[in-house]
Amino acid sequence: MRILWLILCVAGVILPFRYFLKWFDENGWDIGLMVDAWHANAASSGLVWDLTVAAVTLTIWIVWDCTRKRDWPGLIAIPATYLVGVSLGLPLYLFLRSR
Repeated sequence: MRILWLILCVAGVILPFRYFLKWFDENGWDIGLMVDAWHANAASSGLVWDLTVAAVTLTIWIVWDCTRKRDWPGLIAIPATYLVGVSLGLPLYLFLRSR
């Protein structure tokens, strides 16, 4: 399973960033404009809220689990979640947790 988690980590970086980098290339590095684009319609707003709830839930679980187990390296999955996305944070935490 550790190899699968690691493969999903790589996919969780490459797949979204392929689109993010294309968007930045076309629109510049304006984060505010990107956030506006995320809310361009009801479908994309729904996905933003879905991922936001998932990210917050994952963060709470990571903090609770790391505190309970005193396994502090797992906390690195929190910034990974907010800097890249749940697509990296979740498989990264599962990879670290499976040590």
